[in-house]
Amino acid sequence: MNKGELVDQVAQRTTATKKQVDAVITATVEAVMDAVSSGEKVTLVGFGTFEARTRKQREGRNPKTNEKMIIPETIVPAFSAGKLFKEKVAVEPSEK
Repeated sequence: MNKGELVDQVAQRTTATKKQVDAVITATVEAVMDAVSSGEKVTLVGFGTFEARTRKQREGRNPKTNEKMIIPETIVPAFSAGKLFKEKVAVEPSEK
């Protein structure tokens, strides 16, 4: 599902217009990105948690030359699914 399809789904489930839904989704995503990029953790109960995590420095290889190289430590965004989300996804295919 892409953003346009998500907007359509939300608009169908609410009384809001697609334009209003698009504005809300865009603002929500931007707010989550701003918070996580500034080091905050964003928790949506039942859905999951967005946070920044540090990926440690590690050794890698250049695929062209096969030379060893050091990949520096970096901060990456991470998402952990909440309990309700995990349970919804884990439902047996025959139960859907």
